[in-house]
Amino acid sequence: MTGGAVYIVGMGIVSPLGLGLDETTDALINARRALTTASPFPIALPRHLPVGAVSLADAGQSPPRTHRLARLAADRALAGCDIPPDAIVLGTTTGGILTTESLFEQKIDDPKRYGLHALGSVAEDIARRSGCVGPVITVSTACSSGAVAIKLAMEMLRRGLAHRVLAGGADSLCRLTYFGFNALQLIDPDGARPLDRDRRGMSVAEGAAMLLLSLAPGDVACPQIIGAGLSCDAYHATTPHPEGAGATAAMRAALDDAGISVAEIDYINLHGTGTIDNDLSEARAVKTLFGPGLPPASSIKGATGHPLAAAGAIEAVVGALSIDCGLIPANVGYRTIDPALGIAPVASPLRGPVSTVLSNSFGFGGNNASLIVSRTARRPETSPSASDRPGLTIVGRACLTGAGLTDETHRAFFAGHACRGVLAGEALAQGLAPRLIRRLKRLPQMALSLAVHACDGADAERMPVMVSFGTAWGALSETHDFLERLIETGQQYPSPTDFIGSVHNAPAGQIAMLLGAKGANVTTSGGDYSFEQALLAADLLTRQTADPIFVAAADEHHPVFSPLFDASVRLAAQPADGGGGLLLQRRQAKGATCIDLVHYGAGEPADGMKALVQALGGAAAMDRRFGAVMVGLPAARRKQAQRQLDSFLELSRFQGAVIDYRRLTGEFGGATAVASVLATEMVARGSVPGPLVGNSDQALNGKGMLVLGLGDFITAIRIVPS
Repeated sequence: MTGGAVYIVGMGIVSPLGLGLDETTDALINARRALTTASPFPIALPRHLPVGAVSLADAGQSPPRTHRLARLAADRALAGCDIPPDAIVLGTTTGGILTTESLFEQKIDDPKRYGLHALGSVAEDIARRSGCVGPVITVSTACSSGAVAIKLAMEMLRRGLAHRVLAGGADSLCRLTYFGFNALQLIDPDGARPLDRDRRGMSVAEGAAMLLLSLAPGDVACPQIIGAGLSCDAYHATTPHPEGAGATAAMRAALDDAGISVAEIDYINLHGTGTIDNDLSEARAVKTLFGPGLPPASSIKGATGHPLAAAGAIEAVVGALSIDCGLIPANVGYRTIDPALGIAPVASPLRGPVSTVLSNSFGFGGNNASLIVSRTARRPETSPSASDRPGLTIVGRACLTGAGLTDETHRAFFAGHACRGVLAGEALAQGLAPRLIRRLKRLPQMALSLAVHACDGADAERMPVMVSFGTAWGALSETHDFLERLIETGQQYPSPTDFIGSVHNAPAGQIAMLLGAKGANVTTSGGDYSFEQALLAADLLTRQTADPIFVAAADEHHPVFSPLFDASVRLAAQPADGGGGLLLQRRQAKGATCIDLVHYGAGEPADGMKALVQALGGAAAMDRRFGAVMVGLPAARRKQAQRQLDSFLELSRFQGAVIDYRRLTGEFGGATAVASVLATEMVARGSVPGPLVGNSDQALNGKGMLVLGLGDFITAIRIVPS
């Protein structure tokens, strides 16, 4: 069953090849190699490594470099549009880290200077500039981020959740990736030579691309994205599956999604980083799938370098340009065929008709994404509405807080006691094999603990195929330790282990390896709303399947970085961290509890609360469906959130219990996930414990609960009996 095509009605691109479509096309026609040894930060190594750097006129630090790259691409994609996009989905791995690195090295401890560190701040910046008041989703799945963002945007359109979505990816050069990949010995000192026999690695790069996607065509003929597929190797934290099993699965899923055969692909835009293992794995995958009928194939990373999270979006734009211009780009840097690969990429640019392009993007954690761009007009389709499909039922659940794991957290919270705090390592590791966690620091241990306990007792048919994980800040311990050692050793001996662990999607990759989950593997990073984004992603990607899903969010407390980055942490009574996880499956099940994200919108519009109440069916429907509300008021936005709550209560005339859960859980990004697990338990018990409402237990009378997120965004998660 195909998912339906979406139109590309606007494109913006900035890369080492140039700014905009014309400069990019000209560079591709001339097979220009844009690698340089000049970088946007000081390098102490005796020999500077080639990178793909963008020439930016403004070399200042505000906003950070990734934000400026994203702005350049977004402005061009939206040029001529006088209507804001309904939603934004952006992939990034670096956010404001380049600025953070400089501040940290100078020992600057003013939190205001770190205000745009978060990955989510890039998409939020674009939303403010464009006037978008709908969902703003940040994807961080390493080098597949941009392609995964486009896949999620497609599904939002197909589900009828939006009419126009701005999607893409952006990443800047920074010390973390430059020295991290070098520590892993994955950098070619002579510049990337993808698929060449003598290749020695990649060249780190930067850039951004944004695509305005719509179910309706633009004013001029425009290519379509007709299919997309995701998978996970569940094999190794950094090394791809040697036979390319996950890559093959992603490409096959994209073809199935598009409803076409391999014979209809005219050109394969390879991921082709230039590393030994990646190129070998991808070559085996495409040969497995295409056999002797392999179409022309090339990687552009010998020309651009590898722009990480931006790669998938940049190469989607290149795919569209290939179709528009009748151009197959050259595999710049390639000279000699590698017998081990057994494929010869396009050595010089080819001119001729190109109708359909397959574009691959693969990343750390075994994350694989494939997109199909085509000029062949296909009918856009929307899927049945949410009410026509079985809901996501909760099969298993787990949480952890300063009070302990699930049972301890239940006891403390339901007694009205604070469960905020930082759980000791020994207690956190309960149920986790020492061999499993011996090289893992706090956040991946938290993620594995949630997965193990939520899936405890599940039979083989209920074990997750897909993982969707949210984190506001990623692995702070690994990021801090990498940067500290980089500075202390004069850039000589950064830790490759800390670099691998610092990647935002590393915890989700660990979960996939533990559970053998080879379906889509998504990490979202949207501050206090990261769990909502993970839940939305899981819902969007499972509309046609009953495969079990593990959805979770967690954040660790770090004594240095947490108060610098998170304004709510600075106002908290004590340090706290934790998270929650749910094992879900889309199915009809009498007596089960269902969960879904009902609303996600900006917090600023005056009519934001009206939109929420309307999404919930109005005041009468709320009274029928919900017996209590768990409300999250982040400390840094408490006044704004309280006004929003007052407005909600006035508009909805809701008379049930309202529980301000952050006063008990503490302040951390994944607190919403904990609240959702606690609400699920109360729905299962059929009552709200008396200590939470100041008197005796309050019966829910068969009704469900609502988990509200307030502040910069207004979100609503519905947890109801089926």
